[in-house]
Amino acid sequence: MRVSTTRPPVALSIAGSDPSGGAGIQADLKSFAARGAYGTAVITALTAQNTQGVTGVVGVEPAFIRQQLRTLFDDIRPDAVKVGMVGSAGIAAAVVEGLSDYTGPVVVDPVMVATSGAVLLQPEAEATLRDRLVPRATLATPNIPEAKRLLGGEAPEDWAARTGVALLLKDGHNTAASVSDRLILPDGTVHRFDHPRVDTRNTHGTGCSLSSAIAAELAAGATLPAAVAAAIDWLATVIAASATHTLGGGHGPLLHGERVRARFSDPTG
Repeated sequence: MRVSTTRPPVALSIAGSDPSGGAGIQADLKSFAARGAYGTAVITALTAQNTQGVTGVVGVEPAFIRQQLRTLFDDIRPDAVKVGMVGSAGIAAAVVEGLSDYTGPVVVDPVMVATSGAVLLQPEAEATLRDRLVPRATLATPNIPEAKRLLGGEAPEDWAARTGVALLLKDGHNTAASVSDRLILPDGTVHRFDHPRVDTRNTHGTGCSLSSAIAAELAAGATLPAAVAAAIDWLATVIAASATHTLGGGHGPLLHGERVRARFSDPTG
């Protein structure tokens, strides 16, 4: 049996763990696999959470985060990186330091508040996230509340031009009949992505899944606009297919896998 030496696209998630499987590292790895990338992960924090909320967070020591990154990069270097929950200023700084010699695309999902309302970023860490980590990114993917805190009143086009970081303004927290996401490039180019809004409570981990899907597309060599377009189309399909399941008593998770969605949608099981 001949073994292929072809290297698959590799995507890395640097994020917190969600034991309910809907967000964080768990959602990122599922999204990587769904979009054709081999997923690796560096854990920044452990959380106690389910679909109804977060009851506890334990951050990983910054020195160990640096060690995780150094050890991983020595063997399996990623083609793209997604950064999610960092939690504290020390962890954010450790991620910046760990990526100091990395030249590939980096997608930063500035996780500040969970869908349930739980605060996932310490107030003193916002400055480190805003001033050190986000400027290191290729793309930042804030939702509406996060964008207000990240941009601090600056116009999105001005922010992207000043920082050199592309900005995907996600419209999921709005209430209009359609969702209109906007990708703003540092050169001022704006791409708009529209799709119908799905009436569902099952939105846990949508931000994590979208940013990870974008990273997977970038790892495979897609341009940024193409990566964002493909990821948004995929996520819209997943949200629609996950709209009516009853996992958990709060904001239910997405059903990332095609076979899981197919079984759920098939009344014969």
